[in-house]
Amino acid sequence: MKKLFYICLIILGTGNLFAQENAETEEDSRLDFTANIQNNHLWRGLIITDKPVVMGNLSYALDKDKKWKIGIWGASSMTDDKDGTHYKEINYYVQYSNGRLYVGLWDLFNSRNINTTVASDDIFNYSNRKTAHIIDLRTNYTFGPSFPLNIEADIMLYGGANAGEVVLEPDGTYKKNKYSTYVQVSYPVIKDKKVNLDAFVGAGFALNDKNFLYGNGTNSFDIVNVGVKASKSLKITEHYTLPVSMMAMWNPANKFARIQLAATVF
Repeated sequence: MKKLFYICLIILGTGNLFAQENAETEEDSRLDFTANIQNNHLWRGLIITDKPVVMGNLSYALDKDKKWKIGIWGASSMTDDKDGTHYKEINYYVQYSNGRLYVGLWDLFNSRNINTTVASDDIFNYSNRKTAHIIDLRTNYTFGPSFPLNIEADIMLYGGANAGEVVLEPDGTYKKNKYSTYVQVSYPVIKDKKVNLDAFVGAGFALNDKNFLYGNGTNSFDIVNVGVKASKSLKITEHYTLPVSMMAMWNPANKFARIQLAATVF
């Protein structure tokens, strides 16, 4: 498994080296895409998969300042999880960012282990009762340079039948969505150094129910994501550097912890 991980990293990195050496000198294109490799996929305190993952992000800027973008984000694990399922996800988004304020509307579709008794595995099914899609509103704001605290707030607005977000009436008709919400505060403890370090604390709750996606099913509010993330850039050649990171996270509510190693290949 480790050999496969490193082989993919080398192949993608070599491709990026040639791309950088032949970069255009004129104004950057509005169309862009990036790729990441990680040893697992952790999201808002949840373990999406413990297997190595390749991620890609294709985006198009709607304005010359590239503040407005639309895009497609996708990921797939390299092998099956221990339960025999395979993580695959494709998301669509529209977002605005001016460097300090970010607002995005995402459509998430994770096809791993969909329980078809409660949710549909049809990617085109958007019914309020059985869609596995999640419409996710994402926001974050970073304060000024003298106090660069970042505050994030994300709300699941629609869908999520497979994630337990949809509540049904006894007769099986749609009743409500829970509107699971994730809030996080992060701060750059060390910045503008060879190795930078961010610390973060994240919590979860629901706006329309006692239970929510990120918790343990017992409390109406939980601390679900505590950790630190170190990042640096490795100089591979004169023309190519590889951004890498290591994150340690703990989920106090669900009582587990993980280490994540990640590289942004291009």
